Amino acid sequence: MSGVEIGMRVLECAVYRGPHLYSARPMIRIQLDLGPLEAFPTSALPGFTDRLLDQLPGLAGHGCSYGRPGGLVQRMQDGTWLGHVIEHVALELQTRAGARTTRGKTRSVKGRPGVYNILYVYEGEAAGRLAGRHAIELVQALLPPDLTRLEGLDLIAPASATGDVERRVDAIRAARKREAFGPSTAALVDAARRRGIPIQRLNDQSLVQLGWGARQRRLRASVTGGTGLIAAEAAGNKAEAKALLEGVGLPVARGVVVRTLEEALAGARRLRYPLVTKPLDGNHGRGVTTGLADAAALALGFEEALRHGRRVIVEEQLPGRDHRILVINGEVVAVAERVPPQVVGDGVRSVSDLVAEVNADPRRGVGHEAVLTRIRLDDVAALDILARQGLTPDGIPAAGRTVVLRTTANLSSGGSAIDRTADIHPDNAAIARRAARVIGLDVAGIDLLAPDIAKPVRDTGGGIVEVNAAPGLRMHLEPSVGEARDVAGPVIDMLYPRGSRARIPILAITGTNGKSTVGRMTAHVFARQGRTVGLTNTSGVYIGDEQVSAADASGPKSARMVLRDPTVEVAVLECARGGILREGLAFDRCDVGAVLNVQPDHLGLKGVNSLEDLADVKSVVAESVSRRGVSVLNADDPLTIRMARHAGGRVGWFTLRGGPETPPFVLRHIAEGGLAVVLDPTDDSLVLHDRGETTVVCRAQDIPATLGGHARFNVQNALAAIAMTHAAGVAAADIREALASFHSTFEQNPGRLNIHDDHGFRVILDYAHNPDALRALGQLVAAVKPQGARSIAMVSIPGDRRESEIRAMGEISAELFDILVFRETPDNRGRPKGDVMRLMSEGAAQAGCDPSRIHQVYEEDDAALAALGLAQPDDVVVLMPTRVSRVWGMVKGFRPSRRQTPPDPAPILEPAHG
Repeated sequence: MSGVEIGMRVLECAVYRGPHLYSARPMIRIQLDLGPLEAFPTSALPGFTDRLLDQLPGLAGHGCSYGRPGGLVQRMQDGTWLGHVIEHVALELQTRAGARTTRGKTRSVKGRPGVYNILYVYEGEAAGRLAGRHAIELVQALLPPDLTRLEGLDLIAPASATGDVERRVDAIRAARKREAFGPSTAALVDAARRRGIPIQRLNDQSLVQLGWGARQRRLRASVTGGTGLIAAEAAGNKAEAKALLEGVGLPVARGVVVRTLEEALAGARRLRYPLVTKPLDGNHGRGVTTGLADAAALALGFEEALRHGRRVIVEEQLPGRDHRILVINGEVVAVAERVPPQVVGDGVRSVSDLVAEVNADPRRGVGHEAVLTRIRLDDVAALDILARQGLTPDGIPAAGRTVVLRTTANLSSGGSAIDRTADIHPDNAAIARRAARVIGLDVAGIDLLAPDIAKPVRDTGGGIVEVNAAPGLRMHLEPSVGEARDVAGPVIDMLYPRGSRARIPILAITGTNGKSTVGRMTAHVFARQGRTVGLTNTSGVYIGDEQVSAADASGPKSARMVLRDPTVEVAVLECARGGILREGLAFDRCDVGAVLNVQPDHLGLKGVNSLEDLADVKSVVAESVSRRGVSVLNADDPLTIRMARHAGGRVGWFTLRGGPETPPFVLRHIAEGGLAVVLDPTDDSLVLHDRGETTVVCRAQDIPATLGGHARFNVQNALAAIAMTHAAGVAAADIREALASFHSTFEQNPGRLNIHDDHGFRVILDYAHNPDALRALGQLVAAVKPQGARSIAMVSIPGDRRESEIRAMGEISAELFDILVFRETPDNRGRPKGDVMRLMSEGAAQAGCDPSRIHQVYEEDDAALAALGLAQPDDVVVLMPTRVSRVWGMVKGFRPSRRQTPPDPAPILEPAHG
């Protein structure tokens, strides 16, 4: 759809699966450029509103901003823009296709006239995207024909018939069907969501994860993670199941298992007719034939069963009607009488016509997609059953005559169900409960034949026919006759008994600088408690002590990896700007959400053009905090302070400005019993305030990562980590003990203030990738550099940053370091080779830097070796790498005796002109 030039142009399309910049709801966003159509609101399009309502009369019920039916119509009559109309058409098309979609919003993009973000909820990503495409095409097709002449637009011809809309709806309906859950799985998922249990779909079928991490459970339809393999196999082997049941005295049919017709006929001589034949390991009633009255019928039944399995059961047919008793966690929760598919003649219409009328019921679908299944007349079994009644599909049964179309009552073959839950006799319920326990199933469907379910089968005759693992739920959810039963809720209650939790603690971190270090500090605190932590950051995904993925893992895909891991007890997730903009967060809500700061970085990308825009993106994390959670915010950052108004849960502040400089709003917050972590300047202690109590956690110099308190940015990071872990329930003493063992080594915090002192000079490796991070690093170097020593810095910045930010890196470097080695990043993100070094050199020149202090080296490896080779005893070499592990390996392997000849200073490049 992107880039199609037909009057309107789609610029972007995004699918949000979690909270995002525009809403907490999963939505689809289409960024649409109306082009010349911006000049034509609906009030300026003669006949457009009427034509649209003719095609989609359901739009008349849309309330829009008025909140009442007809609101959208009024908006169109008064004049609204086509982006807004497309939003409502996308929702209505989904509704026509069977989805429950009612919410959307359309907003103009700031500073871009005619460009709109169209957002709407969806059920199924493919169907939702398709609805957006058809909405655009349909709206465009309904524009006045003379508009082409007026504006020179290349518009497709107007739609002239409702059939065009039906074609579009059918396409969306087909997409929904392909990705929708079946009735049983959908009911279980809905029941879990009603209890606030998070859901992840694990494949394109019915495998579903409930809950997060170590508290997860899994479902595949009504099979749970607790359904034992032995039990499922026993249920699948009908002869074995029957033997187990018979062995404890439960009523079952007598029978034999055979492989050949001769064995079947021989076994039948020891049984009483009528008989039943069925495959040993069949399901859904496939290959089952009942009412076999003689050897000839038995032969036909045997052949039918053999088509569906290598071995066949021949057994006596028990008397009574077919009942399915659903047992969950040892309790009977629903009973349904299953009625074979049948029609009643009227003396006029054929069997085929009567079946077509039954299949017209909207509750009937193909296979297991709907609560009832359409009846088929095109297989051997159906034709044989009709022949036994002296009929064909074209035959016309007499008025009032019941024509049976299957001998089995399975819903999958077109049967229907009558609820009998309130009718079952306690003795029959006890038989069903015992049968489920004997087989060992947590969820079992007991097939019981009983002349009257309200009377004991031991008195009336009848008994257990089968015990089913993975029983279908749809006959109980929407029976053809009788009361619908909540059979999904008991399954969820079994998996998560009341009072148990489906969620692990999720601590989400965002901000411009410090995310990785705060995440590692936080994870370290939990790890010291013996808990398995799942951690994501720009270096990778970590489960406990193991790095399971080495890549930039600060987006939602990596977060989902952690939340799917069954060993993870606590999730600490770095949530970068890019992932939030691309598809939102990986979770619906978090327990603790921290926003560390908002500084100039990544501006000018993906519509984020100002610090305020960037703050809006970062604020998504704070807004996703649960009602009982804590939003941890930086009281020293103006844009972070503003987030408190919309933050979820209660707010916890952290600040470096303690003592007389403590912000007044923080003092008020503390006085009111709020959470705050403050640096006391009198002794550099980190002080925790909460609910009227004050606790000194530790002194800054007691945290190795602060380098004796000199690394003020790590002091600030420690304040944030204390607030986060305290908010998650960790005791202050445990936080103190953990931080005292947190070192800024490559092993504990790769790429963040890693120090190497074995070469006679100090090497500091730190991923300072923006001006603010560079300034903080430079201040630290000035504090720890020996008197008379020099500082040498290898500096770069990603090429997708604005020119002003790249020049600022050069300017700041010139102010803070003695010798500069400017380099390019490995891919330069679209900039020509040498452009980043040129801009940084221009910035250094603006700061008055002597050209002899500057070296330009294209490749990162060469630049790192050059910086190391320039060092003399006691110097401080600062390396700001892109490929952290590779450069750290070069530092460890460097030999001063093999120092490279330093490159000649590169001239300052002239600014580009023109």
